[in-house]
Amino acid sequence: MATAFSSDGEAALRREVGPAAAPPPPRGDLDGFYEVGRAAAFVRGGGFRKVALQFPDELLADAAEVAARMEAETGAEVYVLGDTTYGSCCVDEVAAEHVCAEAVLHYGPACLSPCRKLPVLHVFGKRPLDIGRCAEAFRELYPDRQSRVVVLSDVVYAHAMGELEQQLCPEYPNIIFSRVVYGDPPDPAMPGEERQFGRQFLVEAPGGLQDCAMFYVGTEGLTLTNFMLTWNRCSFSSFDPTTNRGRRETLNVNRALMRRLYLVERARDAQVVGILVGTLGVAGYLDVLQHLRELLRRAGKRSYTLAVGKPNPAKLANFLEVDVFVLVACAQNSLLDSSDFYRPVVTPYELELACNPAREWTGNYLTDFRDLLPGACAHIELPPAIPAAEAIPDVSLITGEMRVTHLRDSPASQLPPSTALACRDQTSALAEISPAASFLESRSWRGLEQQLGQTPVSKAVQGRRGIAIAYEDEGREQS
Repeated sequence: MATAFSSDGEAALRREVGPAAAPPPPRGDLDGFYEVGRAAAFVRGGGFRKVALQFPDELLADAAEVAARMEAETGAEVYVLGDTTYGSCCVDEVAAEHVCAEAVLHYGPACLSPCRKLPVLHVFGKRPLDIGRCAEAFRELYPDRQSRVVVLSDVVYAHAMGELEQQLCPEYPNIIFSRVVYGDPPDPAMPGEERQFGRQFLVEAPGGLQDCAMFYVGTEGLTLTNFMLTWNRCSFSSFDPTTNRGRRETLNVNRALMRRLYLVERARDAQVVGILVGTLGVAGYLDVLQHLRELLRRAGKRSYTLAVGKPNPAKLANFLEVDVFVLVACAQNSLLDSSDFYRPVVTPYELELACNPAREWTGNYLTDFRDLLPGACAHIELPPAIPAAEAIPDVSLITGEMRVTHLRDSPASQLPPSTALACRDQTSALAEISPAASFLESRSWRGLEQQLGQTPVSKAVQGRRGIAIAYEDEGREQS
């Protein structure tokens, strides 16, 4: 029987092999597509001597030529970052620091999350957009010229929004075009102004944003899903530039939210929580890690912080003791579909809903973990601890069993501070004594180990042939 982590081989045997997908069309004007002039001005203006160029997988074919042109234009040392540590939409500051880069040029789609250390220039790439077909699709979807519509776009089509605005604004007086912004604006937001996901726009409708519809220019993906869950009171339509077709989005937002609220119940039942570090570059990730640890400590749950790179079912299946994982990542990668995972994966906001009694579901969904930190717009202080005798009993909606949901003051670590560090070896290197690490170290299986000098050298021998379900020599004695 096939599971999420194994297969009986039938799918591979029955799979139809077709022609490979055609590569993307060549971009003749690399200088225009990658904005080499603007990028070179950024490097020269900052006086950077070492620059890292980060490309997503689909643009790596142009990396060598773009890097050569940047070196010729600026005279700086240029390094190409290929395989990113986490999502390609985030700036990989860790890989850039490995080469002592002084700045990063990020190419392709981006989540626009603010970085902590290095200066960054985003070059989204100017994907082609048929302005006429897009405007025509907008008119078909919104025949009422008085419609209040907010136009959003993927960052790779942001360059064409000005021309689209010139065509539609004379016909639709209540249309609103969002602007793509990077980082946090220094001035406070105006009344009715929205600043999320690197987009900024001002809503002047009497009922606020819920009186507006949303029109998205871009392909279907995580960006659109985030928009729809966050602004779930608005109706959405979209225009796909790859097919030149517009449509009304039929994603059942209520059903998607019910699925997320089910994961909140799973988090309430959990006793052991694994905190997955899904970013090392987004500003505030260390603060939210500390915030989640304190939240879980007050809720009486054990927590383990895990850095596994890009999470997948095989990696997380190694931690069977964990009941639920919480992924700390950028807003675009927080909504991980965990249907194929052995344990559910929730967002920091969902964990707050599960563990913070003061936070209630209001219909507003948050995917940016920075909104939960002290001083942010959605931060809610933890209530004081109450005695167990005064706690209101709670019943799990999944198991039907009684559970504890009130906050408490957990006892401090049993290890005194003076014994938390110990000498690891003869070089007087220090190591922290961690009960969690000691437990994991005691496992019988630890993964691939080099064991240099301990494994005897042997000649290569012929192995088995066939597939795992039935090798050719299955059932015969090995000679």
